[in-house]
Formats: sequence, C-alpha cells, structure tokens
Amino acid sequence: MREFYERSPFPGYPLRDSLQALRTRAARSPLPQLIDRGIPCDARIVEVGCGTGQMCLFLARAQRVVIGADVARRPLQMGAAAARQFGLDRVQFVETDLQHPALRADAFDLVFSSGVLHHTPDPRGSFARLARLARPGGLIVLGIYNTFARLPARLRRCAARLSRFRFVPFDPVLRQREDEMPRHDAWLRDQYQHPEEHSHTVGEVQRWFVENDIEYLRTYPGAMLDEEPDLFARAADNWALEGWLAQLEWMWTLGREGGLFFTIGRRARG
Repeated sequence: MREFYERSPFPGYPLRDSLQALRTRAARSPLPQLIDRGIPCDARIVEVGCGTGQMCLFLARAQRVVIGADVARRPLQMGAAAARQFGLDRVQFVETDLQHPALRADAFDLVFSSGVLHHTPDPRGSFARLARLARPGGLIVLGIYNTFARLPARLRRCAARLSRFRFVPFDPVLRQREDEMPRHDAWLRDQYQHPEEHSHTVGEVQRWFVENDIEYLRTYPGAMLDEEPDLFARAADNWALEGWLAQLEWMWTLGREGGLFFTIGRRARG
C-alpha cells in the first residue's frame, strides 16, 4: 500500500494552488461544510489516511489542532508543503500504519477517515483500531465504498481493461482533470488499478459500530429517503428496508464518482 501511494499521491494539488482555491473546491461538496460547521472551533481532529492532506488544511481553522496520518511519506510531504505555503501552523502530518497507529487513543474530538479502510486487508479490524482514537463522546466520520454504489465503477474498470486503461468510459472526474495529468493519473490509479479493494453495505458498517461501542447516528447521503442532512444528529429512524432502497439509488447518484458513502457515529461515554 505504501509503495502504491508513494508512486501516485492522492488526490494531489492543482498547479498554482492557494488556500482560497482549496476552500472554494471544498465548497462544491456539502460534506466538508457540514463537518466544519458541526465541530467546535477548538476541536482536536485526526484524519486517518489523509493522503495529500486537503481535508486537514480545510478544517484547520480557528484554534483547532489537526493531525494528518498516512502510511506513505510522499503524500504527507506534499501536505506539509501546502500547509507551509498557505501559512497554516496548527496542522501536523504523521507517517504511521493503521495496523499499529502511532497516535494516542481516546484523544480526538473528531476521527475522520475517507477512502481508506476499504483498501486494507481487514476493514473490520481496521475500524476497531480507528474507533479507539476517538475520545469518549467523540465523533467518527467514516467514508468507504458502498457495495451497490461501487458497481458502476467496477463496470467502468472492466471496460477500461480492454483498452489497457487508455480509455475509461463515463467517468466525470477523469474528464474534469484532463488538463491536470498528475491528478488525472492519481484518480485513475486509485479508482481502477488499486491492488486491494472491498465494499460494504450500511448494515455491515452499523455492525462494526455496535462491536466497538459507537452510537450510530446516520449516513451521508442519508439512508432514509428524502432525509435532510444534519450530520451529527441521530437519524429520525433506521428502517432496514428504506436503507436498502436508498443504497440502490446510490448506484445512480454516488456511482458516478466511485461509490463512496459516509457513516457517522459517536463513541460511547463509558
């Protein structure tokens, strides 16, 4: 895994990037805004599997302390360089392995991990180690591939293999990055050429939460049809049938850009 991301740091930075440009990109997606608004201005945050650190830099506002952790050194170096360039001094980057995380347990108000656990050999065990980083009452935001929403990407991967990945049909992210080849190639490798990949249902992740004394709050997008997102509030209900229907819908919504969904929880206070 380390070798894979050393060769192709993900997601990378555009040329002539700036802090304002980074925040403008984040504003295109509601999730970073919802996280930013929902956590205190003095929160202690860790992003596990931070890659090149964009979310870390976005959340590094006010008096927050943000730790970005990753297994690969080159992406961390890119994140640290961007933090220096943008004048952000409350962000630190740590090289560590989730199998043996060099991070203090029970220490963080928010544990954020997106696009990481489904690339580990044992996502369930990886989640157990990740959950221990949150303080009692702390929040966890976990982003992984959904079993249903990932199906379109798997079909695109089958088609791409026929052209030896010179052509990937119906991928909007690759089209957007045609003029930024390093970021284009990083997305191509991460989405279609990864050596380890798993996908999971909402129910499966909910069982992980139960096993680790994490109170399930909701998913993002919501697994309840027509649900308005209030990211850190408990969902109005948790009806399994409605959840399955929502996941089928994600094939058309989330499936366009890889099929990643988020599950939000709060660690029990003991």
